[in-house]
Amino acid sequence: MLDLYKDSFKGLEKKVGRFFSYFPITPNQYTIISLAFALIFLYFLLKNNLILGLFFFIIASLLDFIDGAVARFTKKSTKVGAYLDTIIDRYIEGILLFGFLFLHLPKILLSSEIWIFLCLFGSIMTTYSKAAAMEKNLTTQEMKGGILSRTERLILLCLSMLLGIFNLVWMVYVLIILAILSNSTALQRINSAIKQITSKISK
Repeated sequence: MLDLYKDSFKGLEKKVGRFFSYFPITPNQYTIISLAFALIFLYFLLKNNLILGLFFFIIASLLDFIDGAVARFTKKSTKVGAYLDTIIDRYIEGILLFGFLFLHLPKILLSSEIWIFLCLFGSIMTTYSKAAAMEKNLTTQEMKGGILSRTERLILLCLSMLLGIFNLVWMVYVLIILAILSNSTALQRINSAIKQITSKISK
């Protein structure tokens, strides 16, 4: 949903892009560095240290914003950079959810492993439903919106770890919400793509 309001953050993005462009690091290098931080937060999750895991996950997430801001500010946006950014985004989410498997999370209705899988599956399908619609020429524009875009997923993942520091039960409840809403978003986008092509055929 927040991806529909990106223009509202243009001022902040410009300031961030200007500041981080002073460092001798390219946008693609910022992207790759974010993956390095993902491996660091995975290490701390394996050690059941949610505090440091959350800290390094936030850094990795901020770097994901920084790479795009620097690319646009320096006018170095490329198709390769956008592609790399998308791929690394998926890796970071996957690494985080993989790390959750090693936490001693309680069972709520279903095992925590199932909820984690559904979170990952919903994330993948939300992205793939968008990519597949363009690949199959159902739409010529990138589909956005839905209940839960990547920004909201990151916020919920951060919230789950934050709450997990105090109570792992609360962490699982957030994961349940994430699992349900991410898959609902995928279904929303699938429905939107089908509606677009059927409306064109009926005209």
